Amino acid sequence: MSSAPASLSEPHVLAHTKRRLFPEADAPGTYAVVDTQFATDRWLETEPIAESVRETLAPFNRVDLGGGYPDLVGVGRLESDLLAVDRLGKTPPLVAVEAKGYTAGGGVDTHRGIVQAYERLHEANAVYLAAPLEAISQTDRTLARELNVGVLGVSAAGQVSALETPRVVGARSTTDANAIRFQASAQGVTDQSFGLNHPKNYLGYPLAHVLEEPTADALAAYRVVGAVDEARRGAAFLGLVAETSTGPELTPLGREVVRFGVRHHGSARAALETFADWYRSRKRFVELAPAWGELARRVVFAYPATELLVGELEALHADGVAEPTLVDLVEYLHVLHPTFTIELFVRGTEAARRRALDTNGDLRREALADGEIYHSPTVFQLKAMLYHAGILTDRGAEPHRLEPAEDVWALRERV
Repeated sequence: MSSAPASLSEPHVLAHTKRRLFPEADAPGTYAVVDTQFATDRWLETEPIAESVRETLAPFNRVDLGGGYPDLVGVGRLESDLLAVDRLGKTPPLVAVEAKGYTAGGGVDTHRGIVQAYERLHEANAVYLAAPLEAISQTDRTLARELNVGVLGVSAAGQVSALETPRVVGARSTTDANAIRFQASAQGVTDQSFGLNHPKNYLGYPLAHVLEEPTADALAAYRVVGAVDEARRGAAFLGLVAETSTGPELTPLGREVVRFGVRHHGSARAALETFADWYRSRKRFVELAPAWGELARRVVFAYPATELLVGELEALHADGVAEPTLVDLVEYLHVLHPTFTIELFVRGTEAARRRALDTNGDLRREALADGEIYHSPTVFQLKAMLYHAGILTDRGAEPHRLEPAEDVWALRERV
């Protein structure tokens, strides 16, 4: 067997393709996951998958698109030579990729890959076959062109060439697709997204932003928060500010926070002056400052994950589970919203996703008992926000202190 087949099995093809499509995994508006079948030590039972390849492919999740599970699903602004369009709208396209590599017998099933990619097209904006360059025939390219499937040829050296470029199309919105879009948005959950656990730290940011002095100076002067970058990221996470090329700008929700402060205190500065009274208080915010606590409740409820969490906790209560633990909640949610549950609760590292999911995308229940697999922004910061806003009965906990089988996620008021 030649060196090319040995270096271009399906995992290698997919790793090169992911690097080509999404070269900056942490870029704003970008997020991509690879199917859980690749979260394994060996491919086709005989070929080891190098740790470096698995790290490139991570994070892993199982995403249902078009009645199947693409090898790669991502959202991001692709380079112009990858798409048959001159201009794109403001929303980055959702892309699905089917990868094919050399099998143990030396073949590459490019035809099947094209058909599989085409089946994803009504739920994705653009789809691709990725395969070894020398295995792609003119017949493959003709079929792909007719079906609006892009074709990416991967060389033995890892270079990826766009042989056929797809047109971006509208796509039907689905739960799994929305979970990936959510992660690519400013409000998506990553390990860096949400680092503070009190709502005042985020409500204070829009108020400080509209003052004449630098935002950081105002936040410090009124003892709102010292971690200004964390406050800014969290304010974006909750939809209070939007990042632009010239810096953060208030969203309609952020402007409403300022109007609230002006209405209750006379000015944004006067509103900030009240924040000093809450410095380092551990009292539930909705009890410490009832009016501001109710505002925090409205802001937190506007966060996309909150409505889903509250609705499913109500359903658990109706089923007789009055005080579900974190393990109970994740297991329950995964049945109904599998992709979203993993993105919301499980860290995106290769190790955490491999521990939490088997190669079929099913939960490994024993892993759920370990707090270290969970996203801190969800189980610590977001849960603390929901506690302070009067929605949940218990605070959050940092993953290294978390006991998932004892960590209660119960509604303070049930309907």
